[in-house]
Amino acid sequence: MTDATVPPMTRIQQKNRDLILQSALEAFSANGFRGATIDQIARLAGLSKPNVLYYFASKDDIHKTLLTTLLDMWLAPMQQIDAEGDPLTEVLGYVQAKMQMSRDFPRESRLFAYEILQGAPHLTQILGGGLREIVERAVAVLEGWMDQGKLARTDPRHLIFSIWAMTQHYADFEIQVRAVLGPGRDPIQEGGAFLDALYRKLLTP
Repeated sequence: MTDATVPPMTRIQQKNRDLILQSALEAFSANGFRGATIDQIARLAGLSKPNVLYYFASKDDIHKTLLTTLLDMWLAPMQQIDAEGDPLTEVLGYVQAKMQMSRDFPRESRLFAYEILQGAPHLTQILGGGLREIVERAVAVLEGWMDQGKLARTDPRHLIFSIWAMTQHYADFEIQVRAVLGPGRDPIQEGGAFLDALYRKLLTP
């Protein structure tokens, strides 16, 4: 049966598939790829092991699917940068979108960071292809704005790297950030305001 003739999943099948991925996220976040097992994922999902393997061929398949989904989610705000919009507003909006993702998806960020630290064995092909293409499209928009004098001149690729590092730090090192700030502080709100001021100063012509 070809992909073109595969029937769409039912509502229950889609629900089970999503449940497996969420349970896998919890298992991988707690135990790493090597420590997590199909049995753990099935138990967390409230499904049998054969049922999990009905949707995914292996633990590796689950992990790769989860990481690919997460990468698509991370890159979505970058693809929403509007070349026709106000340059500073668009870049600062991207920074704030990434900060909100650090607030809302800290486990996902840490799982992705762990994969990168391991040499990205499940994402090598994607990182060398789709990711670079998306980044290069954003770079072309940034360079266009810089050429027009609408943004201060800086290296657009390293600008993107810095935004990733600065925003995802609040998810990947959440415990450290909260320990340093102390109780009663909002790391995302405070960090968002700091990064807005930082990039506004850097990029204003």
